[in-house]
Amino acid sequence: MIGISKLYCGTVEPSDALRYNRDSKKLPSHLLQFSADKKPVVVWNMTKRCNLGCVHCYAQAVNPGVVDKTELTTDEGKALIDDLAAFGSPVILFSGGEPLLRSDLIELAQYAKDKGMRAVISTNGTLITKEKARELKDVGLSYVGISLDGMADVNDRFRRHQGAFDEAVQGLKNCQDEGIKVGLRFTINTFNVNEIPAIFEFLEREKIPRICFYHLVYSGRGGRMVEEDLTHEETRRVVDLIMDKTAELHAKGFPAEVLTVDNHCDAVYIYLRLLKENPQRAADVYELLSMNQGNSTGIGIGCVSWNGDVHADQFWRHDSFGNVRERKFSEIWTDMSNPLVAGLKDRKDLLRANAPKCARCAWLDVCNGNFRVRAEALTGNVWGDDPACYLTEEEIAKKPE
Repeated sequence: MIGISKLYCGTVEPSDALRYNRDSKKLPSHLLQFSADKKPVVVWNMTKRCNLGCVHCYAQAVNPGVVDKTELTTDEGKALIDDLAAFGSPVILFSGGEPLLRSDLIELAQYAKDKGMRAVISTNGTLITKEKARELKDVGLSYVGISLDGMADVNDRFRRHQGAFDEAVQGLKNCQDEGIKVGLRFTINTFNVNEIPAIFEFLEREKIPRICFYHLVYSGRGGRMVEEDLTHEETRRVVDLIMDKTAELHAKGFPAEVLTVDNHCDAVYIYLRLLKENPQRAADVYELLSMNQGNSTGIGIGCVSWNGDVHADQFWRHDSFGNVRERKFSEIWTDMSNPLVAGLKDRKDLLRANAPKCARCAWLDVCNGNFRVRAEALTGNVWGDDPACYLTEEEIAKKPE
């Protein structure tokens, strides 16, 4: 995650992370990406079932009536949480499919909280009734992220469900009424890129404190959307737009937390823009980016599927490190005999040998090779260049100041 508000608008300083010794157990959620120990935030895709049919779904979620008998049971889920808590994972993110279709979600979220973990839910929001919001509040969730991919017409076409927008907004308001921190998730592509200004207006109007803009990843049903991804020049314009709109909100006295996700070129792009606009701030940003260390797939982010398979992140379902029914997550995650596990945790030499653009790039320590699953999807080489890298030859040759 690249914090536009943290970096460009100056809401986080290097000293903020250093105050907690960069210990993930002590860091507030908004500073976790700057931790030194990089204990993984774990996404648990606890079900493949979903009541929507989103065109970009990385999990390729299916009809809610189709129960997958391989889903981890409640007891198996608790065993997973026991291990994650003992391992030091600071956050468990309950996702899907649609996690609210699991009747034991509240029980498992409460169990994670009782074990000292921060519990987060990623949902389409359409099933959050007033009663469900009250239950979520009672658990003491750290955050509920609700996916919207445009305003009503675009979102509903994208999610293949008429009325999905209105239902999600009602779910969002139900969370707000209960005092739950809630934010939006938006996946950028050619279908909805023109919706971004309206989304910022919606953010301000509804006083929503956080939004994550996801770059498209070619995984699951998203793998069929390669042609709908933005060009490099379009991506640059969108990142500029997001920075400008974020700055406008902050200037109005609404300090929304705005992030981009899944393209670490954004970090370099922000820094280079700040070099022109505010060199003093740029120096602080470079220190923060050095702490962040770039893409954290297989390092600071991991995933467990509904059937217990462990993945490098939630987009990497075609390759599993092992299964928590057979070995604990903590054992699988630290088993360096698996070449992909070891490679992701120490990848720079592999990138220099296989990715010509990465090998030439002065920003490898800041980016860490960007998104490997996207590189594999288009090049067939997991260590090849990420095709979504939009930095120019001049930019990758520019040494950090």
